[in-house]
Amino acid sequence: MEGILSSTPRLFYSCMDSNDVYSKNFTHSKTQSVAEDGFSLRAVSSYRGNGISHALRLSKKNERLESSDFSKRNSNTRPIDRLKRTVTLNSEVSPHRAVSAVRLLRIDQGGAFVDLLNHNGNHSVDNEMDYVERTLGFHTRALDDRDIRLVTEVVGGAVRWRRYLDHLILSLCRDENTFSDMEPLLLQILRIGFYEILKLEMPPYAVVDENVKLAKVALRPGAGNLVNGILRRLLRLKESNSLPLPKVEGDDRAKARALATIYSHPVWMVRRWTKHLGLEATVKLMKWNNSEPSFSLRANSSRGFTRNDLVERLNLLKVPHDISLHTDEFVRIKTGMQSIIQAGLLKDGLCSVQDESAGMVVSVVNPLPGDTIVDCCAAPGGKTLFMASCLKGQGTVSAIDINKGRLRIVKDTAKIHHVDDIVTTIHADLRDFAERSFLRADKVLLDAPCSGLGVLSKRADLRWNRRWEDLEQLKNLQDELLDAASLLVKPGGVLVYSTCSIDPAENEERVVAFLLRHQEFSVDPVNRYVPPEFVTEGGFFLSNPAKHFLDGSFAARLVRT
Repeated sequence: MEGILSSTPRLFYSCMDSNDVYSKNFTHSKTQSVAEDGFSLRAVSSYRGNGISHALRLSKKNERLESSDFSKRNSNTRPIDRLKRTVTLNSEVSPHRAVSAVRLLRIDQGGAFVDLLNHNGNHSVDNEMDYVERTLGFHTRALDDRDIRLVTEVVGGAVRWRRYLDHLILSLCRDENTFSDMEPLLLQILRIGFYEILKLEMPPYAVVDENVKLAKVALRPGAGNLVNGILRRLLRLKESNSLPLPKVEGDDRAKARALATIYSHPVWMVRRWTKHLGLEATVKLMKWNNSEPSFSLRANSSRGFTRNDLVERLNLLKVPHDISLHTDEFVRIKTGMQSIIQAGLLKDGLCSVQDESAGMVVSVVNPLPGDTIVDCCAAPGGKTLFMASCLKGQGTVSAIDINKGRLRIVKDTAKIHHVDDIVTTIHADLRDFAERSFLRADKVLLDAPCSGLGVLSKRADLRWNRRWEDLEQLKNLQDELLDAASLLVKPGGVLVYSTCSIDPAENEERVVAFLLRHQEFSVDPVNRYVPPEFVTEGGFFLSNPAKHFLDGSFAARLVRT
């Protein structure tokens, strides 16, 4: 995944990917839809009237929704008026479980994003407790560092494993109506308990006791009794290794449904992947998507900061890391992001959070000193800044984006990274801009809006916010943007089309369709720019998460003849 980081962790997590499906060049409108097997998905958006069905929300809209409607959506919400009463402190309820339950409610009922909630709360504890008070009617002791880590793990994990957890909860209820009629808050408490027992392997009776307390205090004694009975049933089944999971047998559809439950993915994704990748590769991919995500840091050479310098700083901070095997500027980390943030490495522009796969897309562009480059869908700017640093102070990068606010982030961060003399921002719809502009560039990058199926490990809720229809509708947008981007390429110039998807319909098929419409372009194989294990038979770049242990990305290099 790709990203830039400013002074706040919120910016890091909301602007991590220039192909970020949550915010890339879309305007948003809220609605509700129901996906296969009854899993509820929320929000669609459109790209300038193209009707692109997209499960996307803006964080500002989330805040408006939550502040005005959230309490109405949850039958157990008790709005507070600080002028009329004092909210009590409950020292018995575990703070990480109370906060986790409320965050999960905000995701399910308010349409919030996992990553924004998890990392906004780190530096806004008062705001966090305000939501707890508003929803539960009491507050707990403040979150310490351990609590914050647990909340992040529990919320992200419970969302990733939602289908799996709900299958087990339903199986352990006395009857189906108990599950279908369950109050939203009670369901979140059970999801937390099941996740802590099955995936975190916390001390089981402590998990039972703490979640029962939360249910009794936040709801009523009867709710606590129900939680107690279901969790104890789970413990007995776990100890006897007899969890009621489906068997992978029958026809293709039946197998896909079983795998979708066991590995907690939508059925349509499993069926699509088994068709394209095969059963074994699909299972590996789902395991990767459910694993704890890793992040990569790119040393900012435009600040005179090398990877060796970055390694020295990480050693001083005692942050475990590995040197990238694929790109010269990158270091991979699993933990320690808060230490890096607090040390100011990101705020000062010495490095950026950016996945190695995104770095290799820039390698496919091959920016050289003196080049004129256009980044067509630039915000939030990770690839823009990397390309600018490669120019060594000679050349230009024109960063175009439809989102004015996110484009401002690109401009501000370019100053921090000392490439503001190279980067020019242009607020425009690429399709309108290309038709009326006389700009022609040596190299044009279109990092297109896509399904994001290559970055599911970092986007816990994205799998539930995607539908098969999204791919069909996105293809039209990708074709339109490719046609527009091609107008900006000078004769002999290069057009690079990239996505953070692993689906052929968004990748190879779009390139083939483009070449049929534009015979003045031809494929320039990428084997000169990236390691051979990333080169497809067609000469394209492709990183496969299950194979390369990186985010999934695709890039095609096309030359205008």
